[in-house]
Amino acid sequence: MATDISTAAPSSEVQHAGRRRLPPELSILGVLIGMMLLFEVLGWIFVGQSFIANPLRLKIMILQEAEIGIIAVGVTQVIIMGGIDLSSGSVVGVTAMIAASLAQTEGFTHAIYPGLTGLNPIFPVAAGLVCGLLIGLINGSLIAYTKIPPFIATLGMMVSARGVADWYTNGQPIGNLEDSFAAIGSGWWPVIIFLAVAFIFHIALRYTRYGKFTYAIGANPLAARVSGINVERHIALVYMMAGLLSGLSGIVHTARAISGQAGVGVGFELDAIAAAVIGGTSLSGGVGRLTGTVIGAVILGVLTSGFTFLNVDAHYQEIIKGGVIVAAVIADQYRQRRRRGA
Repeated sequence: MATDISTAAPSSEVQHAGRRRLPPELSILGVLIGMMLLFEVLGWIFVGQSFIANPLRLKIMILQEAEIGIIAVGVTQVIIMGGIDLSSGSVVGVTAMIAASLAQTEGFTHAIYPGLTGLNPIFPVAAGLVCGLLIGLINGSLIAYTKIPPFIATLGMMVSARGVADWYTNGQPIGNLEDSFAAIGSGWWPVIIFLAVAFIFHIALRYTRYGKFTYAIGANPLAARVSGINVERHIALVYMMAGLLSGLSGIVHTARAISGQAGVGVGFELDAIAAAVIGGTSLSGGVGRLTGTVIGAVILGVLTSGFTFLNVDAHYQEIIKGGVIVAAVIADQYRQRRRRGA
């Protein structure tokens, strides 16, 4: 008999009878607090300054991680569904170039499109979002209908999208952007956008069919299909949302930098995946929460900011960051074995 998946709880929410568990985010939050306290102590020992009591440093860290966080919201949904997206950083590059080319100041003689200068910021924003949406649709359609492994499909898109970004202006940056467009990346707006996106998709994952279907496909695609879910269509939809959010991140970054750069976004996809995994999202699919991803993104930001504060060489920073990601995956595998043995 088919199960009504619309009323089923996500697999990550299943509780043993008569037994209450603390939210997994609490342990991740504990790691974040412990890490900040550690950098605080090391700061006084080696630098003679406070790490936490520096508003400017914390603001820069949060603003930088907001862009990664927006991508991570989409990547988390893909991973929960049992997929992976390696193209998000390249999507940021493409959307940055397209949005910037339509946001140049009125009358700029060397504009990419001289007849389309001085546009309302709605147009470059819409163009960037549509670009991300279309790339996500291509990714999702390839994976869902041709059965190409997600790793291969999104790896191919990563290379192709980066090539398009470089081709768009032969690698030349795009400047002279309208102040109205640049306002999107000013002040705390990137953080506000990130938190708003995280909240919207948190609600969607926990309380709507979109979320129920996403968890169900990640936990058991065959059972989801038997339950009446159009698995192919939902896979395409989730990848479209991931592409849309990567496009939004590209727009926010371009507005912050007040220029479009073809090389922007390199490595963003890895940081987004890391934020999701550190935040408790299982690479096996079916398990994860966006609240954990938000904390995971902040942890990455604290790591980078803390190492820079302590003047740790950038090469060592990458080595340590890689170790943290591996440790998070090992912890995830341990949790999965305990869950299966419970």
